[in-house]
Amino acid sequence: MRKSNSQHPIRIVHLTHGLGIGGLEKLLVEFARNADRDRFELKFVSFSGRGALADDIEALGWPVITMDQPEGLRPGAVWRLATLLRSWKTDILHTHDPKTLIHGAPAARLARVAHVVHTCHGNILAPLSRAARLFKMAFWFADTMVCVSDGTVRQMVEIGINIRKIQIILNGIDTTRFGIIGPKLGGCGVTVARLSPEKDIGSLLRAMAIIRETCPSFKLEIAGDGICMAELQAMASELGLDDQVRFLGQISDVRVVLERASLFILPSLTEGVSLTLLEAMACGLPVVATRVGGTPEVVVEGETGLLVSPGLPAELAQAMLNLFHDTERSKQMGFKARKRIEDIFDIRRMVAKYEEMYGTL
Repeated sequence: MRKSNSQHPIRIVHLTHGLGIGGLEKLLVEFARNADRDRFELKFVSFSGRGALADDIEALGWPVITMDQPEGLRPGAVWRLATLLRSWKTDILHTHDPKTLIHGAPAARLARVAHVVHTCHGNILAPLSRAARLFKMAFWFADTMVCVSDGTVRQMVEIGINIRKIQIILNGIDTTRFGIIGPKLGGCGVTVARLSPEKDIGSLLRAMAIIRETCPSFKLEIAGDGICMAELQAMASELGLDDQVRFLGQISDVRVVLERASLFILPSLTEGVSLTLLEAMACGLPVVATRVGGTPEVVVEGETGLLVSPGLPAELAQAMLNLFHDTERSKQMGFKARKRIEDIFDIRRMVAKYEEMYGTL
């Protein structure tokens, strides 16, 4: 592979599946906002089309290129990507999801890119699946894998990634954008998520049906969009929750929703380190979340929130009611949640660690 020239800024290409509104994509905006412009020159490539966050990245002064590739494996895209990487004299290709590693790693080899980095933001690859096999093969061309939690490391080792090529860099958020609101007395429960199967909003709706029987005043607001939206809306109606649950769709500023919340709920079946979880905690909200992925590394059980088993609506409902009714405990949890985010999950710390890693390659 081509050796990078230390006389120019390190040229990094971030390759992602898309730039719609999601946790991974929000992190790319933070890379764009917080990059050391004296040391690094960035480009962002969306394997699919433009998304809502492409404009945000371009407004920060970095180019966004779209490849407009359909779903599935696209061998021709490897050659096209290799041509782009070669023409830009790329030093480091940084991929951000399995599909982009599978296409990007061989493209980098063809383009003689010096280094390939992959971040695993959260794994839903079945260990023996075809996608996992392709992912593992592609990783042979990569220098290092960044995992966002210990749980993500375990998942990667399970599919056969060499642990000696893995390092952990925790996700972060810009805490200065989130004032300490704390839980609102009698406020609604809030979840903010892409409405896809792994977020298991269905279990949250079933928990709300249980809560309605003893606490009909408790309301839930669900912010986000996704492939499960229509199915979940129909399910809420079937459970008789039209007066208890509001679907807000995609929102541009999550703080507006968090300001009227008494607690934040994350019922996922699998999770890396959820940015919406970090944002809620930064606002001083107590959390009820499932004990999966990197979430137990963010939520200190009994101190900043309550953790429950995934897929168990009754357990989820009880934890939600416990915090809703215990306002003093909720306030204390929210205060400790904010401090934990400030101490450990700050965006500047995250970007600095990535840039330190780039410099050592």
